[in-house]
Amino acid sequence: MSSTMETARRLAPGLALATGIAVVATVIGRLLPVVGAPVSGVVLGAVIGMIRRPAAALKPGITTASKFVLQLAVVLLGAQLSLLEVARVGVESLPVMLGTLVLCLLAAWGVGRLLGVVGNLRTLIGVGTGICGASAIAAVTPVIGAVSVEVAYAVSTIFLFNVAAVIVFPVVGHALGMSQHAFGLFAGTAVNDTSSVVAAASTYGTQAANFAVVVKLVRTLMIIPIVLGLAWLVGRREQAAARLAAADDGVPAAERPPWTLRRIVKLVPWFLIGFVIAAAVNSTGVLPGPVHPAISTVAAFLITVALSAIGLSTDVAGFRRAGFRPLVLGLVLWLVVTGSSLGLMALTGAL
Repeated sequence: MSSTMETARRLAPGLALATGIAVVATVIGRLLPVVGAPVSGVVLGAVIGMIRRPAAALKPGITTASKFVLQLAVVLLGAQLSLLEVARVGVESLPVMLGTLVLCLLAAWGVGRLLGVVGNLRTLIGVGTGICGASAIAAVTPVIGAVSVEVAYAVSTIFLFNVAAVIVFPVVGHALGMSQHAFGLFAGTAVNDTSSVVAAASTYGTQAANFAVVVKLVRTLMIIPIVLGLAWLVGRREQAAARLAAADDGVPAAERPPWTLRRIVKLVPWFLIGFVIAAAVNSTGVLPGPVHPAISTVAAFLITVALSAIGLSTDVAGFRRAGFRPLVLGLVLWLVVTGSSLGLMALTGAL
């Protein structure tokens, strides 16, 4: 009991600071929905960290907020999904969704390498653009071990093009004569964060907004294969590094063990399992309808707390070192996702 109290006392100051920033960011997000709370949180945290670096007593709580709280938020995201609804909407939206995701990830890898954007940063910008913005970044960050400056840069980059989508997409929709249903599919597959999806689709119409949100939630499921794939790649990379280190020390490298079910399961992050369980529980109807908005609000707030903590620990000098290339990558990926979404909708007859 005493050790639990001691841990709580050690974490409380940093958690309280991150939570306080998140409260302010949430207010800003409600006043400026296009900006959103997560982006406000990471920016406020970075500004405060720039003015005064967090004291040592704050760091344990800030670290917990940026990692465990982030993972807990991902679990709660699953409770917004109904597997039956996913199956219904997925039949129509899956070809467009998968196509845009694959093209986005390929472009992130190829164009990112061409521009010289470091691996973790191009991964974060790729999954953030291809899946669902800050939520996807939250899920991938602990798996690949991305540092705070990479997370902050990726979130900020994606935010810029979310704003562009809110302004440009309704104009494109009207120019192409899209129906409410078609625009909902377009916005749900080509805009990242939920707030921006709602902002863009609501401008077009209520029916478009309703369908876009469902498509966006289905798109969130793409987190599962991406996180599993990245966990496997990270595991392979760590194995290769260990064998190389053993060889450098003159120790014979061990035979690579076979990929057993147990080894694969160990690669699956706990929060991803929680995400799937939460979605399955929600699909049973155990959770009453009025609970869903509350869970969604809590999940969004926890993501804001985590990103506020990431902002506090961000090395602002890292932004200057990264330069303009991640922004160029973000622009290219935004254009790829927008163009491929329209193209695949035309091919499948959904446009």
